[in-house]
Amino acid sequence: MRIASVGTAYPPHRYSQAQISEALTARWQDRMEEPRLINRLFVNCGVDFRNLVFPLDVYENLSGFGPTNDAWIVAAVELGEKAIDTALARVGLTPTDISAIFFASVTGIASPTIDARLINRMPFPTSIKRTPIFGLGCVAGAAGISRASDYVRAFPNQYALLLSVELCSLTWQDNDQSIANLISCGLFGDGAAAVIIAGSETALAKRTCPTCISGPKILDTRSTFYRHTEHIMGWDIGDMGFKIVLSPDVPKVVNEHLRGNVESFLTDNGLTLDDISSYIFHSGGPKVLEAMETTLNLPDNALEPSWRSLREVGNLSAASVLAVLEDVLVNAPGKPGTYSILAAMGPAFCSELVLLQW
Repeated sequence: MRIASVGTAYPPHRYSQAQISEALTARWQDRMEEPRLINRLFVNCGVDFRNLVFPLDVYENLSGFGPTNDAWIVAAVELGEKAIDTALARVGLTPTDISAIFFASVTGIASPTIDARLINRMPFPTSIKRTPIFGLGCVAGAAGISRASDYVRAFPNQYALLLSVELCSLTWQDNDQSIANLISCGLFGDGAAAVIIAGSETALAKRTCPTCISGPKILDTRSTFYRHTEHIMGWDIGDMGFKIVLSPDVPKVVNEHLRGNVESFLTDNGLTLDDISSYIFHSGGPKVLEAMETTLNLPDNALEPSWRSLREVGNLSAASVLAVLEDVLVNAPGKPGTYSILAAMGPAFCSELVLLQW
């Protein structure tokens, strides 16, 4: 089985970090003892630009969970369709070729889910199998690849599609000027990503068709749950929507667990860290990326695609690692036979690792 294609899509409203900082300072300055704190925190987020689903002046008119979530549904369907179209076009497939769809998001909820609404807009087969994923947060991009690969392992002649849409700007909280919320408002952006996973007996996996590309094989996956760490990251959900739970201990969790998880995973596959040629990691933020670099003793620029994604679009939650994957596929695919690790961590707290071979 193989990752055949990745497509991303971003909202049209693009702002510099300074513009967003200025807008939120003007909006919240009367609620804060020190409004300049917003800019100081935003500068340290490692983000230069972000795409937002709405113009900045619209957000102050969004109030309450219901209207905000309704806006999420409309925008998620439109952005998700664009990401899917891009991923399919890159390998000459259409929605009729897809047998299973996995949808991951943590910035809104819907029933019927976004994948169901897309099936009504696009010519997916009515026999398509649907798996909506909610609550995994930042780890869901890597976990979605793992679950989709489980599917095509069972059905090797089929294609699965993973879609993640995260509209993090719709979780901004007017009544919460805590450090956690301010950091969240400075770090997270809006975007979507779609990934096509090809079963081992498909033409794309065998590379027997003229549109085949050099996407990597999925050799193995590993999920690791860290008990009693639910306070590290997540949401408190109330009348006003999603209120961020974000502990400063996230880098500490990375330092305590990631290297051991990676080494154990590689050992079980007869490999060591020296065998890994590239790393496709979730763009969690400067402190998280620095912790990953330190604990794995990575060479300089090993995580440059992740740092670049953070600078250009911010942390996209579940979609982030998929955006990094697209960058690597398009601009720096591995040499044949080399290995990569795709990884993300998120609420619970937990990690997801995917071993790839080019």
